[in-house]
Amino acid sequence: MSEYDPRPDTRSVGDLIGDLVRDVSELVRSEGRLVRAEIAESGRRVAHGAEMMVAGGILLLLAAIVLLQALVIALATVIGAGWAATAVGLCLFVIGGLLIVRGRSNLSVDTLVPDRSIEQTTQDANLAKEQFK
Repeated sequence: MSEYDPRPDTRSVGDLIGDLVRDVSELVRSEGRLVRAEIAESGRRVAHGAEMMVAGGILLLLAAIVLLQALVIALATVIGAGWAATAVGLCLFVIGGLLIVRGRSNLSVDTLVPDRSIEQTTQDANLAKEQFK
């Protein structure tokens, strides 16, 4: 029966309740799939953030090594080669720090909350309430 059919609905109350239960069941399954997909997406963002933090940590370690070598060279020979190593070390240090800051922002608790699913479920609940008024 189409939505715009002027004829009265001849289905029984039992059929209508059965349809309602089936529709609510499908809605709950759909919302469950949406929540799982959103949580998986959040997990990928967290993993990416962790990878960036590890990469940043490795670069910071390399920067520390280069800076220590530069300090040794600068103090030992007092020539330009040490200052070149210092510049490289500072660049690595800055890049590593930026990677850690950016990765940490992806690890915030806010990224794990399934906002879209919560909003959709709230809308569905409001719609269901309106249908029973």
